[in-house]
Amino acid sequence: MKSIFGNALTVSLFGESHGPAIGAVLDGLAPGIPLDLDHIRLRLAQRRGGAALSTARREADEFELLSGFFQGRTTGAPLTILIRNGDTRSKDYGELKSKPRPSHADYTAFCKYHGFQDYRGGGHFSGRITAPVVAAGAICQQILAGRGVTLGTRIARCGGVADAPLPQDGPALKAALQRWDRSDFPVLDEAAGEAMKARIAAARAELDSVGGVLETAVLGLEAGLGEPWFWSVESELAHLLFSVPAVKGVEFGAGFAIAERTGSAANDPFYYDDRGAVRTRTNHSGGVQGGITNGMPLIVRTAVKPTPSIYRPQQTVDLDKKEDAALSIQGRHDPAIVHRARAVVDAVVALGLVDLAACRHGADWMAEAFL
Repeated sequence: MKSIFGNALTVSLFGESHGPAIGAVLDGLAPGIPLDLDHIRLRLAQRRGGAALSTARREADEFELLSGFFQGRTTGAPLTILIRNGDTRSKDYGELKSKPRPSHADYTAFCKYHGFQDYRGGGHFSGRITAPVVAAGAICQQILAGRGVTLGTRIARCGGVADAPLPQDGPALKAALQRWDRSDFPVLDEAAGEAMKARIAAARAELDSVGGVLETAVLGLEAGLGEPWFWSVESELAHLLFSVPAVKGVEFGAGFAIAERTGSAANDPFYYDDRGAVRTRTNHSGGVQGGITNGMPLIVRTAVKPTPSIYRPQQTVDLDKKEDAALSIQGRHDPAIVHRARAVVDAVVALGLVDLAACRHGADWMAEAFL
């Protein structure tokens, strides 16, 4: 089992949902970066979500920095983040050892690890493992903020309810990002947000779940980040985004809709703005051309599937008896995770962008703004 990603900056994950602890190791951080621990706590709180819309499992997500951090700053050594598990009820998962949950990783994990995997709460495949990912990403968000880069994610669609279109105007988009940053349920149209919450509540009452689409915008990126072909901006970010449990689709800019347009309607014409910077009149490319950032806002959308753990009876198989079986899932589960996944998407996008920038400029780029 390999849970390591990155080039100049690597992140390694460890732990299982019902084990003693989970965590991450960030290797390649420059020395001298001041860390705002309250910012990390804020991001972890956003990942937990509100009690009315989320799982009843309540973890404090108190983290410890075991290495790589001294007197308020990074040391340059590998930075180890540890989060201890507490609110576990492993008895809820006894039946799942032989009866895989539909659309979970239970069956595929059984095939790959021959039954030796920790199946409790999904083990290493659990969304619980996103907590240290969010903590690591929060550090990268602080690094990006020091370089004048702002990122944020909103719920563009949930349960069939759509939010308002993303603003194309730079100041309006920046203001929206600032609002999302402080919100537990980030949307542009508050009425649409309330309708989404009502749809989630209805799904809970119906013993069901709903999915959604997240839209992430990044402002202030320099032109020139990324590599052609295998380490393009899209390649690295899509790799990270598809690593997030429940993500089933990723698109940049106009995405799949661009296939229905003509070249004249899809192209982004260049011009010089009042400061002499090269810009584009439109942003159908989502800020990336040829796998490299062009200085326009980076726009990426992520499709999050409905939570597969639902309380309705479902059809499965019994791997011990080798026969079809019925399954009624116990435990504590979310009627939707799209609002919680927002913090995870922010985290992995930040991780990818810092890695790409460090590949171009070297590790010292991370700390230069703070020294």
